[in-house]
Amino acid sequence: MSFTGPRVPRTPTPPQGETVASYATYLEAQRAVDHLADKAFAVQLVTIVGTDLRMVERVTGRLSYPRVALGGFMSGAWFGLFVGLLLSLFAPPGSSSPFVPAILIGGAFGLLFSVITYSFSRGRRDFTSSSQIVASSYAVLCQTEQAHKARELLREIGGVQSGWPARPTVTPPTPGPAPAPGADGGPAQPPARPDVPQPPAPPAGDAGGR
Repeated sequence: MSFTGPRVPRTPTPPQGETVASYATYLEAQRAVDHLADKAFAVQLVTIVGTDLRMVERVTGRLSYPRVALGGFMSGAWFGLFVGLLLSLFAPPGSSSPFVPAILIGGAFGLLFSVITYSFSRGRRDFTSSSQIVASSYAVLCQTEQAHKARELLREIGGVQSGWPARPTVTPPTPGPAPAPGADGGPAQPPARPDVPQPPAPPAGDAGGR
């Protein structure tokens, strides 16, 4: 059994297929694809597309020198622990453990670096935050040849929709106003051009005729 799926394009490529369902959250779209997989559907033909993307930054707290110093010390201590582990592998037998000095030195450097970096910001960003990209809705697309089958399977959990993208509506052209009739009831004559000589007018006949 092969676990290799279709090749993912290396360059940005628009998604292919029809929308078989649409959901408000990614978890619902993920649940729909899981449902298709449970029904032995060829899920390699399915794509989840998020529309109306937004960058959301959630503020998690306020920054201060004590908090910056504590965070820097903890980060440096973790790095010192890693360095101490490497040193312990090459330390001769019977020597003192390098863990404690490495943790303290790493924590001190982390604290100093964090405080100096925060002091350079001069209060321009006194808060911590977490950013992520979210979408207003998530569409489940499927290749056209299997779209009908996917819709039938997803009717059990809801969210089924018709094809995507929608075809643009073509508005028929509006006819313009009809030209005004001429003096004798015939079609209107084009206006005379001053640079083109006009033929002489025919002589007017007698009122009673000859």
